[in-house]
Amino acid sequence: MGRIMAIDVGGKRTGIAVTDPLQIIATGLTTIEAHTLIEFIKIYIKTEQVDRFVVGWPTNWDDTPTHGTPHAAKAIQLLQKNFPSIPLEKIDERYTSKMAKDALLEMGLKKKDRRDKKLVDEVAAVILLQEYLRSVQGS
Repeated sequence: MGRIMAIDVGGKRTGIAVTDPLQIIATGLTTIEAHTLIEFIKIYIKTEQVDRFVVGWPTNWDDTPTHGTPHAAKAIQLLQKNFPSIPLEKIDERYTSKMAKDALLEMGLKKKDRRDKKLVDEVAAVILLQEYLRSVQGS
């Protein structure tokens, strides 16, 4: 069994989280420059099996696109083109960045560390992946 990779796409940065090989635990992997996503994954899958991509899909309350929706759409198109054999699912990412900031606050991180946008993006990807795992495990 391979890993599930969650991708929180942004205009500048992209947060990435993965499961363990048994697809039970979500862990932050890294935050990369958005334009390096495909190259990063190509390198990653040389050593790790990825069974599925879960990509955050940004929408407003009324399901209209946000400023981030075109970035996610482009990433999805590139993922499907470069990795056609790996299934991809979009997952609602409303409030994941806010939830990530709240989680960092609860962890007791200093204000300076909580402002680290790379860390926020990575934690947002972990939250996306946890939500996905919860939805498929039925709990």
